Amino acid sequence: MSRENQLKAFERLLNIMDELREQCPWDKKQTLQTLRHLTIEETYELGDAILDNDLNEVKKELGDLLLHIVFYAKIGSETNDFDIADVCNEICEKLIHRHPHIYGDVKVENEEEVKQNWEKLKLKEGKKSVLEGVPRSLPAMVKASRIQDKVKGVGFDWEEPHQVWDKVQEELQELQDEVKTGNQDKIEDEFGDVLFSMINYARFLNVNPEDALERTNKKFIKRFQYLESKANELGKPLMDMTLTEMDVFWNEAKKL
Repeated sequence: MSRENQLKAFERLLNIMDELREQCPWDKKQTLQTLRHLTIEETYELGDAILDNDLNEVKKELGDLLLHIVFYAKIGSETNDFDIADVCNEICEKLIHRHPHIYGDVKVENEEEVKQNWEKLKLKEGKKSVLEGVPRSLPAMVKASRIQDKVKGVGFDWEEPHQVWDKVQEELQELQDEVKTGNQDKIEDEFGDVLFSMINYARFLNVNPEDALERTNKKFIKRFQYLESKANELGKPLMDMTLTEMDVFWNEAKKL
């Protein structure tokens, strides 16, 4: 599609948003606050489509997210705080400023140097901490990944994967030690350390821990639902089956 057609399509969306905001009872009532949880939900739906590699669904979910962006900008324009042009121009200026190796005379050798320069530029812009950009409301696993990625950008990181694995082993032992004491608060503390170190190790293996866990979730759901279907065929509720009986169907599901 030509750039002209892309701009026409975007203008069409802006016009529809104007009409809905003026004429639709539901759209009229929305605020930044009422849209927030819906935006989060749409983001997760996009994430699901990406994990499923369903490109048609990815296209649809991107449209839903784009609608939300346009909706927020429309609300901002009504209070004269910002409009969609301000949103676009601000991200354009940020991208130009954050890519001096493209729009300036800075030389970089690889992706890692780009990330390091990015974090240095953020600090020059007035951020007091490299961790300021990590949203407080992120799910804990995603937040841990972002924290580790950001501190890596300023050189705070392990040098070799085996060092991280050693740390995992150390944290596991500390967890076991606390389990023996029975102090629930300390057990939870050490369990968190184990998870944090495992997420760190995943980074060294080039594995996204969130994606990896979601793949396991999907795999478990598929296998458990197979088990449920077999139990239904037998006319026997799962709660009446022994673990040995369940294992037969579970192992069948694994082979599938």
